[in-house]
Amino acid sequence: MADRDGASDAWLIVGLGNPGPTYAGHRHNIGYRVVDELAERMGGGLRAHKSGRADVLEGRLSPPGTPAPRVVLARARSYMNQTGGPITALTAFYKITVDHVIVVHDELDLPFGTMRVKLGGGDNGHNGLRSLRSALGTGDFYRVRVGVGRPSGRQDVADFVLSDYSAAERKDLPFQIGDAADAVEMLVENGLAQTQQRFNS
Repeated sequence: MADRDGASDAWLIVGLGNPGPTYAGHRHNIGYRVVDELAERMGGGLRAHKSGRADVLEGRLSPPGTPAPRVVLARARSYMNQTGGPITALTAFYKITVDHVIVVHDELDLPFGTMRVKLGGGDNGHNGLRSLRSALGTGDFYRVRVGVGRPSGRQDVADFVLSDYSAAERKDLPFQIGDAADAVEMLVENGLAQTQQRFNS
């Protein structure tokens, strides 16, 4: 890894979610699923980090032998609202600065099937983002915001994100996960402007 004032040139790609099979299919866990897709593309699986607080996979987001930045895929083993501690520990361990952190998360304010990529911002009521911003001391990391839409009728927002996708949504979900993984790859390799031009339009 190249060195910039002691920092690594690697990227930390964080999928937000809650651990365990109970939560696996929930809308709130789309970040986990995108990271799993990236791991599959890399030909590996996430394993427990020595900190015991996260699962990680180190490698490159391109076929073996082709030049590409190193990445660390990560999922915290804590619940969503405690994500910040484990992820901050990984940034310290791998010497990754916040400008090389990409967070993939569910976004209520975007309809299902849509996505936006951006740098920085608030947490918009998202407990995982709030925990990360607090622990990192800044919100100036990249976000891949995967739309889940808002609940219809009077359903509580928390109940909505902590519930499974509808049958109709599950048919299209692989395409949404694939697009989000594509966005992460493009962000690492081509930068924000090109990624936004493709995926935010």
